[in-house]
Amino acid sequence: MAEQFDVVVLGGGPGGYAAALYGGSAGLKVAVVEDQRVGGTCLHRGCVPAKDLLQTAEVLRTVRAAGDFGVMLGDVEPVLDLAVAQARKQGVVDKLTKGVEGLLKARGVTTFSAWGTLADGPNHVVRAGDTEVVGDAVVLATGSYPRALPGLDFDGARILSSEHVLAMEKVPARALVVGGGAIGCEFASMLSDFGSEVTVLEMAPRLLPGADEQVADFLGRMFKRRGITVHTDSRLTSIEGTTELEVGFESPDGPVSLTVDQIIVSIGRGPRTAGMGFEEAGVELLSSGHVRTDGRMETTVPGIYAVGDIVDSPQLAHVGFAEAIVAIGAILGEDPAPVEYERVPWGIYCHPEVAWAGLTEEAATARGHEIVKSVHRFGGNSRALIIGEPEGFVKVIADATDHTVLGVHVIGPWATELVTEGYLAVNWEATTDDIGRLVHAHPTLSELLGESALAVGGRGLHG
Repeated sequence: MAEQFDVVVLGGGPGGYAAALYGGSAGLKVAVVEDQRVGGTCLHRGCVPAKDLLQTAEVLRTVRAAGDFGVMLGDVEPVLDLAVAQARKQGVVDKLTKGVEGLLKARGVTTFSAWGTLADGPNHVVRAGDTEVVGDAVVLATGSYPRALPGLDFDGARILSSEHVLAMEKVPARALVVGGGAIGCEFASMLSDFGSEVTVLEMAPRLLPGADEQVADFLGRMFKRRGITVHTDSRLTSIEGTTELEVGFESPDGPVSLTVDQIIVSIGRGPRTAGMGFEEAGVELLSSGHVRTDGRMETTVPGIYAVGDIVDSPQLAHVGFAEAIVAIGAILGEDPAPVEYERVPWGIYCHPEVAWAGLTEEAATARGHEIVKSVHRFGGNSRALIIGEPEGFVKVIADATDHTVLGVHVIGPWATELVTEGYLAVNWEATTDDIGRLVHAHPTLSELLGESALAVGGRGLHG
């Protein structure tokens, strides 16, 4: 006899375990099918381990600059012990994993530790190893995999995926990062701090496609200042060699050749939908391999939902969380508001940090907005000068007619923390007048309680 549940979740990553936890908190009987430990790419092979190693890079930078603050180390040069850094990283991952496992257990979620597939769409049957699990509803959350270059497979030694980088045992002397998006910029920044000679190759005209042009251009200049070579609007054409790799690529200035020790491919992640039984069960896929969903995250099979990286939406853990809440809300018979992907906050932990929420200047103009914009540079910010990081700026884009904030973009120290205020301004439709009145009336509050200030000054509590 198949085991029966209110909801069966296929996949235990952020979207999957968020659906399970939210469903469990609502009193639903929930099962999660996951062949590895819960946590998914984000916790085990992505966000968390990457940010832990980036924190190691920040500590290295801080120690190297200690003399600027009067902290003298004599002739001691900081040395990276990558084995210690990797062990620390794994300790953080293990602790967080145990935390998620504990939360699922506390919510009464049943976990099947087995490879899962969708066996029967109309009847909502999921196969977990040799066991069949049936749900009144099913949430698909099978995650993603790192994309490889066409005809060039990952080998873990010369050609590395993002997952290989996070487990590396030795820092390469010379590294080529193919892909200048969020992941590529984080790896380039980290490896440069670790002592690698880094080159970034990006097909688009600038780094961070999708970011505000002014922000992306500034990051390119900062990378150059740090000794990171960036080639944009360029395409890889050849790779030869075994120990040393002779790389050829086409740039706007013509053919370029380069010798490196390792190539790190960060050209994005693909949806893990092949071989999962989705199409056979009637779930429609897009040409990209993503699952087709509506605003309630429901697929083309009634009662089956999809969330996270298998959906054609920003591949961010917090997006998976939001989609999971929408899916469970729909399962509960509610009328959940769809996720507004254009208002999702982004955070990139390279140095300097980059973060934004809302529309870029280009996107706002393309939507027909007459805009006003304001750029505030960290060079005049006392806190930035005190910590020794005065490079960067905050850029606010607003509608020229009603002054609604359309986008907030930050590059510089703690950008990924500061953007929370921008996120609230964009999502709660605060106006520049709201923020201005608040700041002038309560300047101390605006510094100490930025998020609360926007909550009070914006329109969020009225909507």
